Amino acid sequence: MTRKILLFAHTGRPEATAAATQACDRLLAAGLTPVMGRGDLETIFGAPHCPGIEVIHESVALNDVELGVVLGGDGSILRAAEMMRHTDIPLIGVNLGHVGFLAESERTDLDETVDHIVNRTYTVEERMAIDVQVWSERRVLHHDWALNEASVEKGNREKMVEVVIEVDGRPLSSFGCDGVVMATPTGSTAYAFSGGGPVVWPEVAAMLLVPLSAHALFSRPLVAAPTSTMAVELLPTNGHYGVLWCDGRRSADLPPGARIEVRRSRKPVRLARIHPAPFSERLVKKFQLPTRGWRGPVVEGEPTPEPGKENRSA
Repeated sequence: MTRKILLFAHTGRPEATAAATQACDRLLAAGLTPVMGRGDLETIFGAPHCPGIEVIHESVALNDVELGVVLGGDGSILRAAEMMRHTDIPLIGVNLGHVGFLAESERTDLDETVDHIVNRTYTVEERMAIDVQVWSERRVLHHDWALNEASVEKGNREKMVEVVIEVDGRPLSSFGCDGVVMATPTGSTAYAFSGGGPVVWPEVAAMLLVPLSAHALFSRPLVAAPTSTMAVELLPTNGHYGVLWCDGRRSADLPPGARIEVRRSRKPVRLARIHPAPFSERLVKKFQLPTRGWRGPVVEGEPTPEPGKENRSA
């Protein structure tokens, strides 16, 4: 059986169409089978069939796929993770967006990325996901999951939502706010970061709770244990509704008095890696952080930099 590689493309971007065509050509030349969704195939190639390319859920079952390659930004990767949620198939992202924290490589490295796939010179790491439950009047109204975050937001843009936040079955504070973000380490550079939360290394097992524009003396971001259960309750006193968003993709209405519980999911999201660079390097690159003046650690066998002179790799 030939190895099958599923391609996800942001078909609204011309560069994604070109990248998908390039990736298909290179995979076919190496003897691998590109697989695409019916809609992506017809949009990119303008025909219901294309020689050598198979269609997922038609000629190929999802469990027969070795790897998913996402051509787009973080939103495209989240969409692919949603589709792959009930499988163990890893994803690798090629960034065509702006920041692309979830992506492993850039558009200019596409050929190199495909070569790593062909040669199986990639590793797979597991990223924590969270399970989300919405309770109301002692019954579950909604169940969902997220790779980045679950955010509880106000339903009326003109009014705050009144909430109580809780960790491990104990209330911590109540306040009015625009919302509350409950995030994974992967999501610490997404919505939680915009709300003033800390950046957490992906290897750290933890969960974040970040209030958004809270009217309170105590509204600091919180970092809880991976075994903790975090919860947000909407106070029913003012009768305001809220909205739950998971990864900014899936939403559910929250009635007054709703309780949103978040805990670590038993099933992580698997991401393929081809660059072993530390997360700190990715952080500097993605946010274009200034590192001028860095001298670096002293490496045995190398001369010590002269005072006032920075390390050449800075």
